[in-house]
Amino acid sequence: MLEFTNASAYFFTPLTELKPLRNRLLTECRDRSIKGTILLSTEGINLFVAGKREAIEWLVGSIRSLPGLGNLTPKLSSSAEQPFTRMLVRIKKEIIAFGVEGINPGTHTSPRISAKELKQWLDEGKDFTLLDTRNDYEVKLGTFSRAVAIGTRHFRDFPAKAQGLPSALKAKPMVTFCTGGIRCEKAAPYLETQGFENVYQLEGGILKYFEECGNAHYDGDCFVFDQRVGLDPSLNETPNGQCFACLTPLSASEMSDSRYQIGRSCPYCYKTDGERTKLQVAKRNEQIEALTAELPGSAPYQHFRPLSVPGRFAGLPLLQFLQGILPHVPSEQWAKDCSEGRILNENKERLTADSLVREGERILYFTPLQVEPSVNPRIVILYEDEAMIVLRKPAPLPVHPSGRFNRNTLKHFLDLAYSPQKPHAAHRLDANTTGLMVAARTKRFAAALQTQFEKGEVEKHYLALVHGHPPDNTFNCELPISEQTLDVGARFCAPDGLASRTDFRVLFRLDDGTSLLEVMPLTGRTNQIRVHLWELGYPIVGDQMYLPGRRQGQVQTNRLDDDPLCLHAYRLKFRPPLQTQTVVFEDSDFLGAPFLWGKRNPLTIGSQTAF
Repeated sequence: MLEFTNASAYFFTPLTELKPLRNRLLTECRDRSIKGTILLSTEGINLFVAGKREAIEWLVGSIRSLPGLGNLTPKLSSSAEQPFTRMLVRIKKEIIAFGVEGINPGTHTSPRISAKELKQWLDEGKDFTLLDTRNDYEVKLGTFSRAVAIGTRHFRDFPAKAQGLPSALKAKPMVTFCTGGIRCEKAAPYLETQGFENVYQLEGGILKYFEECGNAHYDGDCFVFDQRVGLDPSLNETPNGQCFACLTPLSASEMSDSRYQIGRSCPYCYKTDGERTKLQVAKRNEQIEALTAELPGSAPYQHFRPLSVPGRFAGLPLLQFLQGILPHVPSEQWAKDCSEGRILNENKERLTADSLVREGERILYFTPLQVEPSVNPRIVILYEDEAMIVLRKPAPLPVHPSGRFNRNTLKHFLDLAYSPQKPHAAHRLDANTTGLMVAARTKRFAAALQTQFEKGEVEKHYLALVHGHPPDNTFNCELPISEQTLDVGARFCAPDGLASRTDFRVLFRLDDGTSLLEVMPLTGRTNQIRVHLWELGYPIVGDQMYLPGRRQGQVQTNRLDDDPLCLHAYRLKFRPPLQTQTVVFEDSDFLGAPFLWGKRNPLTIGSQTAF
């Protein structure tokens, strides 16, 4: 038994006092158990509601009593069940979102053509364009046999799509249609502004055509925006369902498909885990590119760099602590910073050069208008899941905040892209080194990953272009690396240093006097690969710290226009936090990426002697 009357109607006329009208309609509809949606705007009213016949008749009469709405004519149909779950009355800028200024159906609409006139044109085979203004997912359920679909995902896309229609259509008659006619009230006049000369709109839309002409020249059903999903040409509910993820209407067989998951997917939008990951990674890379289009550290800002006091400096004057903790900064500079009030305690109170420091105290080095050096922000996310991120780091780009870099760092870029999460790097690469890195998305996952790196359980492979031709095809270096640093903060080998080992394999000996090596560090000391190759007499091409002839440079982080450091982390093998088996990530495309090694691509340097 069909117990519910469904009513859809719209009317363009100026309305005022919208808030009192909203409250009144909402109360009266709820009192009469009417459900659905009413949209109010200064341009008119749009409604799609359902309830008992007497209640709907009362509501229509009540709305017609309002100034300007006396000619409101609803389209009625019946259903066995209430197709709506609640009653909403909303105030909107437009009762049908279009977004184009100057289109006002209350003052101008295109000429109308009745359902019977349209059928006659179709019967006669008249030469005209029949334009479906609805969204693609609506068209899928049914449309006129000779209709041209505009191809939108949302009606707001109509203007852009209309501009792409062939210009040859502008001189011939065009009839626009939609479900009930409301979209054509704006679509047809807009087409007129674009030079279409003979535009008509179907009076009452598809639903009115069904009432008067049935299924003549129409294939399928008509999509409606309620739980019925579709109506057949007799205006009866069809057994179709709908995917609420992509909005595609579904047949009974499509709803029995294993890819149909209520509220999540259907055969048309289902994605495998791999496909979803690929889409997410692509979106993330777009996000990072947008966030770093202007480097965050390029604009002046106030920066407070924290310095913690180790036990060995306890009780010493502030100036002596600063000279000891950062010896590469001249003493005169520290004295000047103290006198200018740039050294503060954790309460941001000024300290003097002779202030005594305490163990564990937090000293702040204040830079009033810091501008950071430019870096290469072209990070590429290669993989991500709930636990970790695998990325390709460009150069020059520091991983962690330090020295002159705070916002122009990998850490800061990832914090911006993954907010409110703050990813933790599971290991690190030098600012001038490119290649694969792993970051964890929580502290718990970071601990699981960092432990593997600390224990040497991660298999790491690098590629290095070095000066010279090593005589042996395979060799290694086990020189200990000091915990101390050179004047510029670089590491070096020392007998009392930390045990270290790096294995090497020659891949190519090039005729310009360089060699391409595969490098496998078995320990993870700071600057290990660069220091070992420097000590062996094969410094890395582009290294401005560890120079040929065992000379020491002064540059820690390259400038953007410097020759690149030719060291690239290209392969990692480890166990992800959410998996039981080890996995391998390999960045095999880097040689074709000129932003990594620039013109020093080993595959383009003359003839090669391969091992």
